[in-house]
Amino acid sequence: MNHQRRINPVQRSLSRPLTILGAERKLFFFAMCLGAATFNLLGSLLGGILIFFLLYLVARWATTTDPQILRLLFLAAKLRRQYDPAKFQPVAVLGDKPC
Repeated sequence: MNHQRRINPVQRSLSRPLTILGAERKLFFFAMCLGAATFNLLGSLLGGILIFFLLYLVARWATTTDPQILRLLFLAAKLRRQYDPAKFQPVAVLGDKPC
C-alpha cells in the first residue's frame, strides 16, 4: 500500500508564546508585582521602578532564550537528581525460592 506524505499547515501564531512587551505574561506579572511590593515596602517610587525594570529585562531575556524556561524551572524542583552509577549500592534481595 502506498502512503502519501500528508502536510498540515500550522499558523505561526499558534506556536508563539504569549508575551507582553516581549516578556512572557507570567514573568511580566511577577516583575510587576515585585516592583509594586518594593514600592509599598520601601516607599520609594524609584526603587519600585528599578526593581520592575531589572526583573523585566531578566524576563525578556528568559523569553527570548527559551519560552518554556519557567515550566522547566518548576519541574526541576519536583524531580529527583539523576542517578549516579559511581555511587552504586547493591541491594540484598531475599527470597524463599531460588531462581
